[in-house]
Amino acid sequence: MVKGPGLYSDIGKKARDLLYRDYVSDHKFTVTTYSTTGVAITSSGLKKGELFLADVSTQLKNKNITTDVKVDTNSNVYTTITVDEPAPGLKTIVSFVIPDQKSGKVELQYLHEYAGINTSIGLTASPLVNFSGVAGNNTVALGTDLSFDTATGNFTKCNAGLSFCTADLIASLALNDKGDTISASYYHTVKPVTNTAVGAELTHSFSGNENTLTIGTQHLLDPLTTVKARVNSYGKASALIQHEWRPKSLFTISGEVDTRAIEKSAKIGLAVALKP
Repeated sequence: MVKGPGLYSDIGKKARDLLYRDYVSDHKFTVTTYSTTGVAITSSGLKKGELFLADVSTQLKNKNITTDVKVDTNSNVYTTITVDEPAPGLKTIVSFVIPDQKSGKVELQYLHEYAGINTSIGLTASPLVNFSGVAGNNTVALGTDLSFDTATGNFTKCNAGLSFCTADLIASLALNDKGDTISASYYHTVKPVTNTAVGAELTHSFSGNENTLTIGTQHLLDPLTTVKARVNSYGKASALIQHEWRPKSLFTISGEVDTRAIEKSAKIGLAVALKP
């Protein structure tokens, strides 16, 4: 794999994963099995309030080509075909949804020692064109993320980001929503042996003159058990515990309370993922 600045989506990813990943407020159950031919079949169920959603997905790998097909409860069929490294550093992705005739998209990703590019175009008469690019190295990266609607001739997205990384610290700054929102994030590894880390994200909206601060931490209780906690400036406090009770099989329980309305019931989420 090419080492370098990565893709634009990697800017601030460590802090986002620490602060938001694996926190659930619903009930989710996922089971993955493998056929004798190597096809992975995953069934998922999600209970969200009184609503229950389910989907079944399959994944087939043949050399450097991976095909993913998912069917949901609304009879939508999501198909993604990924060709990994048809040329060094290049990845090609073709995706479409049946029966949505406007969902087709071709995406190209290219990773270089000093650059990362991701571009996609919709397979329609007036497609939406996306481009993101990052230049830099393993320490400093500067990038932009753009979307252009050829039907209206307008840019629907215009973002920019900056990232600085050291062995134990990652800081990033991003200007989003066409310059209306600015976000700064910070991730610091405190103790690598126990994967102990702290992180924070501060977002300011210029149009709403509003600030949002979220801080969080994570720690390994043992090699198979992770605990995380976070709190934001709105008084929402969350915590989770995740246990890998067998290889690749995870049990996660999380909760959230509103410290400004402590009389309200806490939100409890549960996620179970089973893999052979």
